[in-house]
Amino acid sequence: MPFSKRFAAIPLLVAGLLPVAALASSDDAWEAMRADVSAKCLEAAAGSIEAPQAVVDPFGSESFGLALVSGKPKGAEGKVSQICVYNKQTKAVELGGELTEDMLKGEAQ
Repeated sequence: MPFSKRFAAIPLLVAGLLPVAALASSDDAWEAMRADVSAKCLEAAAGSIEAPQAVVDPFGSESFGLALVSGKPKGAEGKVSQICVYNKQTKAVELGGELTEDMLKGEAQ
């Protein structure tokens, strides 16, 4: 292969690798956001739920991270869940009210 053709191939190889690097960076950013949503939602729910567990929406909405935090309510029996909303800009979280298992099943309101 002539010398000039080898150098012409280098930009093509580099350009082909750029989408992979961008995807990895994007995946890392999403994973970091999900970890922050989980940590902050669990911290917020710790005051009302014993040993809370969080299920994080993988991407949330355009402006908010979303999670469902569940566990045994402190000082009571049963299981409750709370919707946790994480502001992607400010990183602040807010919890909705306690939803019982019956409410989630549509059996009671």
